[in-house]
Formats: sequence, structure tokens, C-alpha cells
Amino acid sequence: MERVDVSRRSVRRATSIAIAGAMAIALAGTVGSGAAIAEENTSTDPIVVSQSLLADPVAPNGSKIVSQEIDGQKLTLKVYSAAMDKDITVYVQRPNDASAPRPVLYLINGAGGGVDRATWWANTNVGDFLATQDVNVVMPVGGPFAYYTDWKNDDPALGRNKWQTFFLEELPPLVDAALGTNGVQAIAANSMTATAVLQYAIAKPGFYSAVAGYSGCAQTSDPIGKEFMKLVVETYGGGDIRNMYGEDDDPLWRENDPVINAEGLRGTPLFISDATGLPGRHEVLGSEFTIGEPDATTGEQALALANQVVVGGVIEGAVHWCTTNLQKRLNELDIPATFDLQPGGTHSWGYWQDAFYRSWPMLSEELGLTEK
Repeated sequence: MERVDVSRRSVRRATSIAIAGAMAIALAGTVGSGAAIAEENTSTDPIVVSQSLLADPVAPNGSKIVSQEIDGQKLTLKVYSAAMDKDITVYVQRPNDASAPRPVLYLINGAGGGVDRATWWANTNVGDFLATQDVNVVMPVGGPFAYYTDWKNDDPALGRNKWQTFFLEELPPLVDAALGTNGVQAIAANSMTATAVLQYAIAKPGFYSAVAGYSGCAQTSDPIGKEFMKLVVETYGGGDIRNMYGEDDDPLWRENDPVINAEGLRGTPLFISDATGLPGRHEVLGSEFTIGEPDATTGEQALALANQVVVGGVIEGAVHWCTTNLQKRLNELDIPATFDLQPGGTHSWGYWQDAFYRSWPMLSEELGLTEK
């Protein structure tokens, strides 16, 4: 693992990350659904006790929570986004101990936006682990292949996308009031949305106490970065990339490029992770991370593994190129960050689970969950 971290907490984080690696191995035996509930503590959660949110807030632009379902530690909210003029499903996992105001971790899904099975809950045990922590976990669902950014125009295939507005202006005040948080928040994302969280940190400095991105391509405005985004938006999503940032010479491309605008990342604790694309420890037949579906046959598992090695390897190789360019730029600007660059691994969930646990010491520290 290659790391660049010149912050004053670097030694402590190095120790913590080593501990987190051991934690990941211990927890990697089963993939969790995020369903673990600390039963003994739900009785102290005012939302669980009252079966109601703590407030009925409305964001400045009229966005609001229109419905709620409360099932122990898990909440399902419908949030009306005025910017997108539609309801967004938002999953919430309450803190292990919600007897006092707690921080928020926004945990974001990748290219599918959580509308498919490619979610943190379905593919990792991270949800079960976070259920034991004193943090609200917030996971919006929607916006597949839309890069979780604000689009220039509505798209015939992908609709209206104003996700940066949703994450920075609409959702947080609703979450803070309705859940009674302490106002501290961090964000973590994988793949497509790992680009977006860097854009958010630049657009609103200091808003997030920490940002973690796993296998995201930071540069978006050069020819290679554009092709990478076109692959997601057009090939996978069926959309028209011109509706996002315009034609290739539109200034929006450069305005939304985290590498070009890296100065805006100064002051935000960063954890950036990826791998080389070469097969790693999770490329084994029968691994829970390579089975396309829970009841897949041996032949289906083999096809899924081949896809992970070939397609996932190529994608991660391209991501690695983007990430090293971001690392170079941050070094030029003398901006501290932690780069977690693994020698082996593909664009797949096993490595994102591992990376999350390596990033957790930084995230938890900046959320105020560990002693500073």
C-alpha cells in the first residue's frame, strides 16, 4: 500500500489502519445485509420509541421527507427533491447508541445507484459492522449511471439529475433535523460515485469532515477521462453524455474535474483507494464476492469470475491511472491525503469492503468517534 499522508495524525492513523486490516479479515467471513440490530439499545432511541422522526423539516428550496418506515434500527425515508421533482428513497441505519445526537456517514453506492443488487448492503458486511457503531448511516437510492452530479439538461433515458444539489443542499438539513444529528458528517463512495464525492468536497469546502473514495476516476475533462465517463453514462446507462456537461469543449467539463480543481480539496481529510487491476486475493471461484447471484451455478460462478478478472481488471487499471494522476497533483500542491494503492485487485466488492475497513480509522476519527 502506497500512502501519502503528511498530517499530524499520520502515525496514529498508520497504527489504526493496521488494526482495521485485522478487523477486515475478522469480518470478511460473511457478507452482511446491514440488518444487524443492537436490540438492547433500540429502546433508548427516541425515534424507535416514538415510531416517529424527531422533526418534520423542509429544506430552503421546498424539499422534504414525505414518508417514513421505521423497523428497529433501520429506517426507509421517501425524500422529495425539489431540484429533481421526484421522490428519492433514502435508507437510514440508526446508531448503535442513539440516546444522544450522533454524526452521519453518507455511504454511497456505485454505478447502479443502489437500484440493483450492487449495493454495500447486499455485497459486503459493512452494514453489519456500522450497526455496532455510534453513527447514522444514510444511503440514498437512485440515479443509476448519472455520476451523482448536476446535469446540464434532462436526459431522455436517465431523466433529471441534480444529485450534487441533493447531497449538498436538500438532503443534509432534512437528515440533521429529522434524525437529531450532531451536525458532523463524512461521506464514502465507490466506483462512479467516488468521483462525485471529490466534486462535493471542492464545491462546498468544510461541509464534510472526511471523504473516502474507493476505485473512482478523479479526472473527467481530458480525453481518457471523458471516455471513461461515456462508458458509464452511454454504454451502461443508455444516456447522452452531452446532457451532463455539454459538448466536449463545454467549460463544465473542466469546472467539474477534481484533478484540475484539486486546490479545493485542501483542508479536507482524504482517503483514496484503488488497485492495479491485476487479479488479487478475491479472484477465486466460489468467493462470495465473485458470485453474480446467491444461487448461481458453478458455470455461472465461473462466468462471473471471468468477467471480474477481465472487465473488472481493465476498469480498475484505468481507475489506477486516474488515481495516480490525482496523487501527483495533490503532491504538487502539497495537499495531504492518504492514498491506499493496492498491488493486486479488480473493480469489485471484495476490494471495496477491504478498503472501507482501512479507511474507517480516518472516517471514525473525523466523525468524532475516536479520541483525537
